Amino acid sequence: MSFAPLPDELPALLPIFPLTGVLLLPRGRLPLQIFEPRYLAMTRHALAHPHRLIGMVQPQEEQGDAGDPPVYQIGCAGRIVEFAETRDGRYMLSLEGVCRFDIASEPPRSEDYREVVADWQRWHSDFHEDDKGVDRDHMIAALKPFLDRQGINADSDVLTTAPIEHLVNSLAMACPFSAREKQALLEAQNTSERSKILTALVEMSVAANGVSGGATKN
Repeated sequence: MSFAPLPDELPALLPIFPLTGVLLLPRGRLPLQIFEPRYLAMTRHALAHPHRLIGMVQPQEEQGDAGDPPVYQIGCAGRIVEFAETRDGRYMLSLEGVCRFDIASEPPRSEDYREVVADWQRWHSDFHEDDKGVDRDHMIAALKPFLDRQGINADSDVLTTAPIEHLVNSLAMACPFSAREKQALLEAQNTSERSKILTALVEMSVAANGVSGGATKN
């Protein structure tokens, strides 16, 4: 039995959590630590509704997380699948990505947290796993020097055998990219396009670091 909503059960009004550099993708898992009063209230709101959804969005480039920054207009809704309270008043959550959404509008606020009118229409394909058209060998070859530079010890067996959508999405969520780069990965239409963006980003990073690392001072 699945507790996740069906496409026609997605809510029109969705609470959002703006967080720079944090990416959630369909079927990905995102741990969160909630401590601000407005986001504690947001979490209680989500838990009180059947599908326990929170919309993860990023503030626009260099806007920061404080206050009510302007946000990118595409986010991803996650369902609370794990929840715990701490003795010092925090919530520890794990979200599982359900479906991306466009922000159609942001109504006047009636709660401490922000809510948006979510348009899900063009993202219904997110409900189906997508493993078509990915050049795994090229992606892995590009990733290995990048992961080495980042000090990330990747299991070769996982890279070569993990289901391709899971692998691409997990890497896109985990790699230390800029907010703009994370947004490009989020907005990729499918797994194949996301893998190409991911590969290009790591190749550019390695090339840039290679040039810098090879320079000498006179």
